[in-house]
Amino acid sequence: MFFSGSISLGHHRHRPNRRMVGLLLAAMLLGGCQPLTQSTSGAPDSPHSDDLDSDVTAPDVLTLIYSRSPVTLNPHLATGFQDFEAARIIYEPLASYGPDGQLVPILAADLPSLENGDISEDRRSVTWRLQETLRWSDGEPLTAEDVVFTYKFIINKDVAAVTAQYYRDIKSIEAVDDHTVKIIFKQPTASWQTPFTGLNGLILPEHLFKDFNNRKAREAPANFQPVGTGPYRYLTQAQGRLLFAPNELYRYTLNSGFKRVEILGDVPPYVAARDVLRDGTADFAHNIQLESAALIDLVETGAAGNLLLTFGSQVERIMLNFADPNQETQAKERSSKDFPHPILRDFRVRQAIDYGIDRQAIARQLYGDLGQATSQLLVAPNPAGEQPIPFKHDVETAKALLDEAGWVDSDGDGVRDRNGKPLQLIFQTSIGTIRQATQAMVQQQLADIGINVLIERIRTDDFFSADPDQTNSINHFYADMQEYAIGNDIPDPTIYMSWWTCDNIAALENNWQKPNNARYCNSDYDYLWNIARSEIDPAARNELFRQMDRLLADDVAVLPIVHRSLANAVSNRITGYTFTPWDASTWDIANWQQATPVENAPDRAVKNSQIESTPSESDASTEDAETTE
Repeated sequence: MFFSGSISLGHHRHRPNRRMVGLLLAAMLLGGCQPLTQSTSGAPDSPHSDDLDSDVTAPDVLTLIYSRSPVTLNPHLATGFQDFEAARIIYEPLASYGPDGQLVPILAADLPSLENGDISEDRRSVTWRLQETLRWSDGEPLTAEDVVFTYKFIINKDVAAVTAQYYRDIKSIEAVDDHTVKIIFKQPTASWQTPFTGLNGLILPEHLFKDFNNRKAREAPANFQPVGTGPYRYLTQAQGRLLFAPNELYRYTLNSGFKRVEILGDVPPYVAARDVLRDGTADFAHNIQLESAALIDLVETGAAGNLLLTFGSQVERIMLNFADPNQETQAKERSSKDFPHPILRDFRVRQAIDYGIDRQAIARQLYGDLGQATSQLLVAPNPAGEQPIPFKHDVETAKALLDEAGWVDSDGDGVRDRNGKPLQLIFQTSIGTIRQATQAMVQQQLADIGINVLIERIRTDDFFSADPDQTNSINHFYADMQEYAIGNDIPDPTIYMSWWTCDNIAALENNWQKPNNARYCNSDYDYLWNIARSEIDPAARNELFRQMDRLLADDVAVLPIVHRSLANAVSNRITGYTFTPWDASTWDIANWQQATPVENAPDRAVKNSQIESTPSESDASTEDAETTE
């Protein structure tokens, strides 16, 4: 049912040409990894001791690069992928999902099942049993009460957790004993595994957050000085980098050889790729999003690392605004569902735009092997036997549809008009190399059918902001079209497919916190989703999700463009990693190891004597930073 592919774009000394072709499917778990072993030594009463005067030499430092800097280390208050990636080094869920989409126990002693009785026959409850020796990195025990508290923190409206939607089907939760948690659902649910798993299920320590389960949640010191159960613990910030050290209280013995992990953010994609693939001055760069042509030289000639592609659920899409961004309500709300879009509410215009965009050209010219043209939103998991939703670039059909809708070029200026108004649309997206190139291609393609597209480029942090006062955000959507990438972040797509329901429309009344930023509303779609959320039979649920995906395509509710890969650059000097599309790239950082001793390594040491309590500014620019959201 589930699929993801990992492709290695590695360094080969003998090739017939310089194109990225003939790719080999590679196992996502690369050799040289020794399995983690349960620690047999007793955990110390006093957790840690750091020699702040000692140096950590380059081979002992694992350097991770991101296009954006973490804003918080509390995953439930995350502002973007970079926060989740950093938090995942520290915090852990009860279970997560491997590359095949199957659950893997993490903090749980075992997985619930019908066979062991931990999933009720009526699918209204699930019981999780924790490992009994879990400890936070400050020495406190992790118990079922921490799990219960995490739920209370997430659903508290005053906290405004970004992960709240994954817990809305829970009726109650209780700590049966120190190591057992029972969840009761509001109705029978097939997606019992959604809460407390993957990125959205990371458990917080109650003893550090209990006084901040309120409007002061974002002021909690633990948001910036976290205490977790993961393989590494947070130290501090130094020279614009986040520093981590091995967690001596971790339940397994680490064999990595790394004495430090450091995260550097705000690094432009080309610089990040160069540092890992060619120069060898970093070990990992997250999701390099560059035009295919810009990557070829680094991939072909760089001998220090490889570019690994993981195809999961991420789809680069163009959202169409079903509300009028230029009309205000009495409450001064723009893009309100009360005012339909004067142009895009016409199905024929949406169809024309769909026919006018050449997906294959965008995928081929800009993405190369990093993406595949698509017209569907639900690309993973991919139910067996499902046929892809077809798409077609047809300029003449697009023109005919616009003629039928009454948009004609009455003055011969190349732009269609109706009733004296030009057919003009504003197209916005975040600042990034591929996105600006996509905007340019779409602008030209739609110009070919008589639509004038105006381009707007928005700072990445503003575009993806959850701040209700940030009017440039995707949820305010004060434009006609906007582009970004996202997908279901767990294999079960129930939550993901809810983002097009009428109840989830982003609006002033919910502080623009709901995910339906297109303001799309279709009762037939809502009907299918409500059936799917409680359907127990897997085949029947898959069929309902297929119908929902097809309905969105038939109604041209959104324009999926490219099925995007997660393109991680990884140094040859590390091994043992396994990338999954269903969790952060750092989800198994406990397994990452030094492949071989490194002699004459570039000087990447960080002297602990230079550590400061206040971070310094990074010299890297965010202007070309790309995001996976």
